[in-house]
Amino acid sequence: MQITAPCVVSLSWRLEDAQGQLIDELVEPLEFFYGGEDLFAKVEEALNGQEAGFEAQVALEPEHAFGEYDSALVCFEARSVMPENVDVGMQFEGLPEGAATPDMPTEAIYTVTEVYPEHVVLDGNHPLAGIGLRMHVRVRDVREATEEEIAAGSLGEAVFSVAMGTPPGEILH
Repeated sequence: MQITAPCVVSLSWRLEDAQGQLIDELVEPLEFFYGGEDLFAKVEEALNGQEAGFEAQVALEPEHAFGEYDSALVCFEARSVMPENVDVGMQFEGLPEGAATPDMPTEAIYTVTEVYPEHVVLDGNHPLAGIGLRMHVRVRDVREATEEEIAAGSLGEAVFSVAMGTPPGEILH
């Protein structure tokens, strides 16, 4: 079956930064809704009209992947409003109650990037924001989308693990 919207593609990939450093490797294939929000537009463009077994190398500039890095999404919060066990790499949905920077987006996922005795640095950017990426993608299977999948326009949240700078087994999702 050829890849045309709407359908479901089963993919595996190797994701690297522009210097070739491994960021994520999806060995066991996952299914994604093609023609919706599951895949980057550049990846969909490369897959259009292809079939199972197709492989491609796709270069993704930040604006085609996780966006440019926005320093306005970085803030300092008092350590007292954070959980007692706060540590670098922890992530929070929105800012903690009692945050001193209420003008920050409430829907962002904030990553703790630094912990000091009196304050914590929170970054609302995606961990891969501002990074050029290279994705080697392989199509494992293609199938028709169900009516439910078409109505949803997605099979769920796309998964990218961030392995840069983390010890094996401690991958940030």
